[in-house]
Amino acid sequence: MFADAGVRGWLHVAELRRPTACVTVDPDEPVPVGSVYKLPLMAAFCRLAETGGLDPRQPVTLGADDRMPGSTGLSILRDPITVSLRDLVVLMMSVSDNTAANAVLRHVGPAAVDALCQELGLPDTHILGGVATTFERMVSETGTESLSAAMKRLTDNDATVPAGVYNPLSKASSTPSDMARLLRAIWTDDAASAESCAWMRETMGRQAWSHRLASGFPYDDVTVSGKTGTFGTMRHEAGVVELPDGAVYTAVVFTQAARADSRLPRADAVIGTAARAAVEELRGNEGT
Repeated sequence: MFADAGVRGWLHVAELRRPTACVTVDPDEPVPVGSVYKLPLMAAFCRLAETGGLDPRQPVTLGADDRMPGSTGLSILRDPITVSLRDLVVLMMSVSDNTAANAVLRHVGPAAVDALCQELGLPDTHILGGVATTFERMVSETGTESLSAAMKRLTDNDATVPAGVYNPLSKASSTPSDMARLLRAIWTDDAASAESCAWMRETMGRQAWSHRLASGFPYDDVTVSGKTGTFGTMRHEAGVVELPDGAVYTAVVFTQAARADSRLPRADAVIGTAARAAVEELRGNEGT
């Protein structure tokens, strides 16, 4: 499926309550994850809110200088706006708002996210400075003078992209195994308190995008909650699929396309197709 869609794929799909029942493709290989880093950031935010390390209702005012490049949410606004920290988390998860995520990371701090990842057993997950660091290094690694020029180079099929651009050591990165472990912790109330985990599940269920993981499960009685991530030729999603019979599966699919086009519908759709095939394989092997 990955080859037919023109992508390299990494996959980890597992039963929520029996994680050893899984289908995997290179699940322990770290790759840059784009906006999937917002998932552990959300969990770290909830931990800090519970311990009094921050006030989730704290109002945050963001002006023009706080805007991060992005095509959604606060990133496309021009005027100052005041939003609570908790609502910034909702924006960064539901519409992948880069400006909101950068503001949340400033209040949470990378160290708190690293501590959460260590505690939950996510050894290969590192968010560094989030989207801000990723953009800065993209400009440096492509040898360009601006972010727009760097992104143009990454989407040019005739340009040679320096190998360092996709080096997971220099930007937010993770593995399918790590993200599956984090999703399982959120869905079993182990990532934070039961109340916080329920809020995280609800927030992930509000994601606006359905062209990747959810495209493989186009049914009203199937619930798909997730977080997408995009970085250059890489398209990802980490999520949970809940079937009407009560079966629940963590589903993490990372991909990298052979072509650099910004729009590759087949590369998006294979995320859902591959996840569904893995779920069907697991259901076919139940009891064996």
